[in-house]
Amino acid sequence: MKIFRSKTALEQWLNSMRAGQQSIGFVPTMGALHEGHISLIQTAKTKAELVVCSIFVNPTQFNDKQDFEKYPVSTDQDVDLLIKAECDALFLPTVAEVYPDGTAGLEQFELGFLETVLDGAARPGHFQGVVQVVSRLLKLVAPDILFLGQKDFQQCLVLKKMVRDLGIPVQIETVPTKREEDGLAMSSRNRRLSESARAMAPLLYQCLVSIEAQQGVKSFAVVQKECWELLEHKGVRPDYIELADADSLAPLEDYDRNKQMVALIAAYVGDVRLIDNLVLGKVAY
Repeated sequence: MKIFRSKTALEQWLNSMRAGQQSIGFVPTMGALHEGHISLIQTAKTKAELVVCSIFVNPTQFNDKQDFEKYPVSTDQDVDLLIKAECDALFLPTVAEVYPDGTAGLEQFELGFLETVLDGAARPGHFQGVVQVVSRLLKLVAPDILFLGQKDFQQCLVLKKMVRDLGIPVQIETVPTKREEDGLAMSSRNRRLSESARAMAPLLYQCLVSIEAQQGVKSFAVVQKECWELLEHKGVRPDYIELADADSLAPLEDYDRNKQMVALIAAYVGDVRLIDNLVLGKVAY
């Protein structure tokens, strides 16, 4: 695996590879890699001839400075995992390399409704930061396919909108969420969970499964209330538990068998905020 720290060196290498008509798959990450990230690399290897991964903890998408400072960094282990996964290239830039003019006064993108709900409402400016960095990385790597994890469902929709609006010629592949044996969605933030918090964390997925199982049996409002009360009773602090149209993220007051739905949840387990989601299978009423 080749490791690049400068945009110029990466661009030169990519151009030489592109001259050989090789398709490029791209997996942007913030490091602290786990099997969920590796599943993105593995999927990319089945659909592209060259796979490029980036590791960059992007400061502009953290609306909480402490959250940024606490974000886990494990570069040496990350490199080992990528080598084992047979990733072809890793881009490992500094903040100055990504934002040569600094991070003040960066461009703002029109994200519309998507940045006003759920994580957009809970983390003001977060999705602007995501788009600021991914737009730069896409311009640099110019991949044929961008691979994203479904765990960050809202982020996937935001990036699809960005790609459409900017006319970036890239295909987006959303890869299913990788889970621990107890259902907890794999996340770099899981490393920050205390032992007791880790034991409670699978409750988020249990709530999502309940939301799916109860469609056609109870109203969503009833299931939502049950899940909220369960989490609070167990010492987990819910941020949101919502049902939405999977295509637009428009909120749904109740189950709608005519739409593809997604259940989304965010909660503080200890002092760590976790998110998860589940696209609901349709059932006959």
